[in-house]
Parts: sequence; C-alpha cells; structure tokens
Amino acid sequence: MKLSSVIDNVITGDWGSDAYSEQSPCGVHCIRSADIVPYYNSIFDGVPIRYISKNSFNTRQLHEGDIVIEKSGGTNDCSTGRTMYVSKELLEANPLLVCSNFCAAFRVKAGWDSRFIYYFLRLVHSKGVFHNFEGKTSGIHNLQMEAAFDVIDLPNLTLDEQKKAANLLSDIDSKLANNRKQNAILEKIVKQIYDYWFVQFDFPDENGRPYKISGGKMVWNEKLKREIPEGWEVKNLIDIADIVNGATPSTSDETNYGGNIMWITPKDLSDQGQKFIFHGARTISQKGYDSCSTSMLPKGSILMSSRAPIGLFAIAQNEVCTNQGFKSFVPKDETDGMYLYYYLRQHIKQIEQLGTGTTFKEVSRDDLKKFPILYVTDRNTYLQWVEKLRPMFDLQAKLQEESEDLQSLRSYLLPLLMTGQAKLK
Repeated sequence: MKLSSVIDNVITGDWGSDAYSEQSPCGVHCIRSADIVPYYNSIFDGVPIRYISKNSFNTRQLHEGDIVIEKSGGTNDCSTGRTMYVSKELLEANPLLVCSNFCAAFRVKAGWDSRFIYYFLRLVHSKGVFHNFEGKTSGIHNLQMEAAFDVIDLPNLTLDEQKKAANLLSDIDSKLANNRKQNAILEKIVKQIYDYWFVQFDFPDENGRPYKISGGKMVWNEKLKREIPEGWEVKNLIDIADIVNGATPSTSDETNYGGNIMWITPKDLSDQGQKFIFHGARTISQKGYDSCSTSMLPKGSILMSSRAPIGLFAIAQNEVCTNQGFKSFVPKDETDGMYLYYYLRQHIKQIEQLGTGTTFKEVSRDDLKKFPILYVTDRNTYLQWVEKLRPMFDLQAKLQEESEDLQSLRSYLLPLLMTGQAKLK
C-alpha cells in the first residue's frame, strides 16, 4: 500500500494574525516549524497565540492523533518533512490547536495506528527520502507532500504489530522528554543557587544569614569594576586552570580517524546543546593523535569553543581531545570545575570582546590567561556550595548519559520495527 492510501483528511495550515480583528476573531495556538521536536509526547510551552477566521476555526483545528508535517523549510537539504504527533497531553497544554501555513496536518484512516504512521514518517525523513520531492521558491525548500505520499510504500504489518512498535518507541520518547524536563529543572535550580551565592553575594555568613543583605562588608575591586566580599581575591584564569589548545589530524589520511580516542569539534557542542559531553561524532586513532598537537583532557575539563562561534561550553565526562576550535580549561583544583563553568558562561560577553581576526573572531590563549576570575578565598564557605550542588550535577550527568543511550537504542530500533524486520512479542 502507498502512504497516500491511509490518509483520511489533509488539513492546511493558517498563519493567522497576531492581533484580534473582526476578520480574525478566534484565538488559537499555532504550531510552527520551530515547535517540531523529535519527541513523541512533547508539550510545547511556547506555542504562540494567533487569531484566525471563523471558517479556519471550524475546519482547521487539530485533534488528538493528527500528524503535523513541515512543508516549507529553510535552505538546507532535507529541511522539510519533519513531523510531530498531536497527543492528548499536547492538546491539554495548548487547547484549540492549528498549524501554521508552513506546515500541513493529516488524519489516518481506521485500520492503521496513527502513532505508527508518525514514526514511519520519522524514518522516511531520517533517510532523506523527502529531499527527492522538494521544490524551491526563492531558495526555500517546499515539500510536494502529495507526490511523495503517492510513491512511498507502507510496510505490511497488522494493526496489533503497529501498536506494539509504536508503544515501545513512544515509551522511549516519553522517557527522553522526561529526562530533558528533569535536567532543565535541575539546571534552573543550580543556576539560581550560583547567582545567589556568587552574583548577589548572599551566601550564608558565619551566622547562616545572607551575607550581603545582612550587612556583610563589601569592597570595590578595580579589575572587576564592582564590589566584592571583603577578603575575596581576583586571580587570572591561568592561576585557576591550565588552558589547553586543540588540533586536527590530517584529513587526507584516513588512518588518522576511526580509532578509540574521543575527539570533539564545536559542531558536537552545538548539535548536542547539553551541559556535559561524553563523545563527539568522530574519533581519532593513536596515529592521528600523535600526528598533531591536540592534547588529552581529563574528565571534568571545561571545553569552550574559541571561534566560529565563541562561547559554546560543555564539561567533559570522559577523557577527550579537541580540534583547534577550542580553548579548554583543566581546573588545578578539581572542586573549582563547577564554579569555573558558570563563571565563564556568566562572563561570555567579556570573553567575546577579546576575540580578534578578520574572517572570524577567535580568542587567543594569551588573552585568556589574563582573564580575571573572582576567587573565593573562604574555602569552607565555597565547599558548602560545592557539596550542595554536586548531587544535582551528578544526577544531570546520569540523566544525560541515559538519554544518549536511549537515543541510540531508538535509532537502532526505528528502522527494524517500521519495516517488520523485528517484531515485538
């Protein structure tokens, strides 16, 4: 059977208006391309309110089980065809839902599990199939959805087999979404505690009261151009951490790559968008490592992209090395790692101003060596903060590692379950 044979109704999108009017009196939540994420039951908190006509309100509302597909994407290959599933949870969080005119939605006929079709479309997109059905208007890719659906074959699975496959994949997606939610909450708490102690300076004083607000003595620091607690110091970054460059083995020699040494590029940080990094997309061999000037970084090192762009951060959870797009920091005292990670992120604007270059800005090691770091000389107070945050840091790392394992499992299972090569008992 062709994919088009299971579609019951195609629902076109409507961008609507950002303001109420007599022509557009109906306020709805409007799913945009930016809202489509790779988790089955994601609940989008930021779906904007748009105003549409009564006719669109009556004919274009989305219901549970509908599948939204991106029809018009950016300028990158395979940018169209991403899908999302309209779940019960999504509708509870965003009642009166439509999709924008950059998307379309459709319903699935009886005899087919809509979640299975959703996952099948995710497989089709991951294989780059939709690229063959894209036209371009002013450089923007536009998916010829009907033409694609007329030629894409569906697997021959029973409804029960479809449901079992969809149940397993949606369970994995649910766990992934829950892990990300937990990590986001933990990060908000950790960042708030950091700000409270080291930006507002209301860490507990000797009597357990907030230091600054309770009258703790503050002194002006000329380097930082602000007041800091009396007795605290300002050191140079090189006094706190070793600053390490990276390098790239020759790409013309294939034997430099594919070994067991983890090698990180800025793209790995931008793709993952996570606090910790366990591995990159590529590895290098011992020969590749020995052939260039990259250095092995221990677990706990802070990686910072130093060009194109400046300021992507991650904390290494394994021994890794990097390419030349990094300046990495190895804390001289292990307990300073968490503090340094947040301090550098807080001051990224000042770090960016150190960048020089014509093609793209880059921060040099020499400039970073002199970068001022507020140093907490009261180590007992500082270690209270470390012990308070360490369990949350450890849990965040555990959740992220679990999520990466689950994503690998999902990627492995998706084609097997969608094509019937593997079936669930």
